[in-house]
Amino acid sequence: MTWVKICGITNLEDALTAVDAGADALGFVFHEKSPRKVEPEMVRQILAKLPATVGKIGVFAGDRSDHVQGIAMGAKLTGIQLHVDTSSHGGDGLFDWASTMPVEMFVALQARQFLDDQGRFEGIVMSTKDHRMEKVRAVFLDSGTAERPGGTGLAFDWIKATPLADAIKQAGFNLVVAGGLTPSNVAEAMHVLDPWGVDVSSGVEARPGKKDPNKVRAFVAAVRQEDAKH
Repeated sequence: MTWVKICGITNLEDALTAVDAGADALGFVFHEKSPRKVEPEMVRQILAKLPATVGKIGVFAGDRSDHVQGIAMGAKLTGIQLHVDTSSHGGDGLFDWASTMPVEMFVALQARQFLDDQGRFEGIVMSTKDHRMEKVRAVFLDSGTAERPGGTGLAFDWIKATPLADAIKQAGFNLVVAGGLTPSNVAEAMHVLDPWGVDVSSGVEARPGKKDPNKVRAFVAAVRQEDAKH
């Protein structure tokens, strides 16, 4: 069964809708510039009303590790999704503090940073053999930019990104596809990239920060229908 995360949750109603639809995890965005930004105390109150079996993941970009840890503990998150801009941070030392986090780790990469102008894959160096990465449950491949790490509503070129997706899997990580997914295209993304999980935000919204219940249910149903084919 493909892992399904509904991201950009800002209220209890949407959280309960996603859980009822069959989502495996919910995402709460703490990035300051996001229209879906939430406050830790509000998230803590929402999470108190959710089943223990559902993942509660905080989404961060460019934050200090102590800031991330503080929010994770205060809001009682079960996981942290860290958006990484390799062009500005480089590849070394990004996850030095990952092994100290008392929650699940997820890393989100911008697909555009690993494809050259001709659409050719440019290598990525990471592995579960690196002790700093041992706690990383999955690597997200997203269509974010430096200005908007996630929630762009745009899909990257799945076919051109196939070598990158394969490299992530071969390095020992679960792959999650994000960026521009909708109820109508998620099956195609799954067919092309064969991910462990999928992540959606704007593709199931009525407006930024407010989910459309019908789209949420349709998205999860589309994933399960594709799962049933295999």
